Amino acid sequence: MLSFAAICPHPPLLIPSIGGRDLAEIKNTVDAMNLLSDRMENEKIDTIMVISPHGSVFMDLMSINTSEKLIGDFTDFGDETKMEFQNDIDLASYIKDIADSDDVPVQTVSENLDHGAMVPLYYLTQRMPDVKVVHISFSYLDYGKHFSFGEIIYEAAQNMDGNVAIVASGDLSHRLTVDAPAGYSPQGKLFDDLIVNSLERDSVKEILDIDSELVDRAGECGLRSIIILLGALSNINYKFKKLSYEGPFGVGYLVGEFQIF
Repeated sequence: MLSFAAICPHPPLLIPSIGGRDLAEIKNTVDAMNLLSDRMENEKIDTIMVISPHGSVFMDLMSINTSEKLIGDFTDFGDETKMEFQNDIDLASYIKDIADSDDVPVQTVSENLDHGAMVPLYYLTQRMPDVKVVHISFSYLDYGKHFSFGEIIYEAAQNMDGNVAIVASGDLSHRLTVDAPAGYSPQGKLFDDLIVNSLERDSVKEILDIDSELVDRAGECGLRSIIILLGALSNINYKFKKLSYEGPFGVGYLVGEFQIF
């Protein structure tokens, strides 16, 4: 059953051997990620389902990784840290089966974990090395399809014996400052404020109806992950709690927990 849900950023510099001194600049994010790790351990999570923007992203297909072992590393970022998890194949297959019957297009893939999945997992599995993982990526279908995909994920999770966590991995705007990776846009802060405020007010409609031009100008990578998560939570009672938000490097890093009742 679905027992835990969260939003996490995924900058590789959150990995201590990559971030080094820069970790001090995002201490609030590090502390929030460690807090999520504590809470996830307390919930006795059996499977973490992570939705990443950086896996196999297709225009008109969601994707689910069906590799038996989910393996990844940070060699692209000059680091030797490696990660390996057992895939929860039963849950991944069940999601695919329901999606097929509900006309939500899903493609199975076999690939390594990407940094969008690995950075949150680095923190969230610190005390749960044997937890299983399901690795999902979104598509460029409309937001409604992503919301429906989330509802399918919830249905599948509710029919599993163990406790399932869903993590929406994604950074918010990449254009918060003049030295930001994607350049500066005043729309960046507007986008981030709208997302955070809407989550805190439980205004799902405001997120689903967000202006496409604002999204484009913000230069984000987490919106669709969040929408899938909101779909998964749409039939249960929850309260969103922002654990941290900061953007010292021009990218918005949001850590939040959905307290499920």
